[in-house]
Amino acid sequence: MPRKIRQFVKDLRQAGFLQVPGGKGSHRKFAHPNVVIPAIIPGQDGDDAKPYLEKHITEKINESKP
Repeated sequence: MPRKIRQFVKDLRQAGFLQVPGGKGSHRKFAHPNVVIPAIIPGQDGDDAKPYLEKHITEKINESKP
């Protein structure tokens, strides 16, 4: 069963990411001081996440660690 978008948003916030202005439509942008390129999350909170999104979020969280 794929994870929901809301779970990834929660993971990003726990890692210190903040939602910043930007993104089109249902896309949201999350920035972190240690990450050069912000994480982009497509879709609504209740949507199932695609496999590529899980990889993208994991990479961004790992980048944010000092």
